[in-house]
Amino acid sequence: MRIDIATLFPEMCETVLSESIVGRARRAKLIDIRCHQIRDYAFDKHRRVDDSPYGGGKGMVMMCEPIYLCYRDICEKSGSRPHVIYMSPKGKVFDQETAKRLSDMEHIFILCGHYEGVDERVLEEIVDEEISAGDYVLTGGEIPALMVADSVARLCPGVLAADECFEDESHYNGLLEYPQYTRPDEWHGRKVPEVLLSGNHKLIEEYRRNMSLEITRQRRPDMLGATGAGS
Repeated sequence: MRIDIATLFPEMCETVLSESIVGRARRAKLIDIRCHQIRDYAFDKHRRVDDSPYGGGKGMVMMCEPIYLCYRDICEKSGSRPHVIYMSPKGKVFDQETAKRLSDMEHIFILCGHYEGVDERVLEEIVDEEISAGDYVLTGGEIPALMVADSVARLCPGVLAADECFEDESHYNGLLEYPQYTRPDEWHGRKVPEVLLSGNHKLIEEYRRNMSLEITRQRRPDMLGATGAGS
């Protein structure tokens, strides 16, 4: 899978995406992630990518052409038309189902807005969907884009040691994850549940399922209706 991120801060994105599991996966060529400086596609000596908004108002708006030229360059060099995502507080809130859907695609392009946003015309021209990190506003789209790239990348084949690494986690199957424990058996008077020490895999599986249901019921009861688990 290939992920291209168009941003005014590629170094920021590279720093995060070069570390930990995703960084190792990139070095092993299990996933291809590239960060692009939109200013490289500006058409004046000052590398200007923004201008004041028509109709007045505070702040600046990112211009169409540098973004479009970046997109066209990636299309031409990759030989494919990527699925284009714009990170925006107006988009659909990102969730695990979206991550799974995107992980099945061969090529995605994530556009990071900044300032007061992006000229609507380039969004109409190239964007397939808008995705939000949540019901709040950040200074730019970089942190949400990194969140999407990380979440999608870890679902790609070979990035994690085995599918079970993500299949048992919160949200993957519509429930929150059960509690996890490791050594020592007792810490500050708190003991690991006996069933986890029993070696009985059937009982352990039942315990974990029940704990997932209970935690979801307590913290996110809205999820139970969606999965049918609450009935």
